[in-house]
Amino acid sequence: MPKPSASQSTRLIVGLGNPGPEYENTPHNLGFLVIDRLADRHGVRVSRKECMALVGAGRVKGAPVVLVKPQTYMNLSGHAVRALLEKHSIPVEDLVLIYDDLDLPWASIRIRAKGSAGGHHGAESVSRCVGSTGFPRVRLGIAGFKVGDGAAFVLSPFRRVQIKDLD
Repeated sequence: MPKPSASQSTRLIVGLGNPGPEYENTPHNLGFLVIDRLADRHGVRVSRKECMALVGAGRVKGAPVVLVKPQTYMNLSGHAVRALLEKHSIPVEDLVLIYDDLDLPWASIRIRAKGSAGGHHGAESVSRCVGSTGFPRVRLGIAGFKVGDGAAFVLSPFRRVQIKDLD
């Protein structure tokens, strides 16, 4: 059977975040929020438990996708991602990783075809577990607010001004 063309290849689109209601509306969960928005806009239900993640299969702009929210906590996300790539026979270059970035200005987006994790522990976990940095990543800026402790900031609820900008 011939391999599907690049336009038919299934993409594994992974939003990084932390499971649980206490993390729902925090900057560190922007990846999860993007997956929720994609799912809503394209009629995909992300609720099936699979490989330590919540997943949903569907189409985005006609292309087949598996939308993923790992449930392993941010810094262990790579285990779920690796298992899903293997289970669905998706090559690592068809992985798209979406996550927050404290080094980018609030509401900015940086998309790279490949590269380092830039100190983001969730992205480091994924790169380490899949054995590659050769996959696209979408980094969402969360900087621009007075931050003493970065770890506390990313896990704190969104501020009113941030909630206004989220959409």
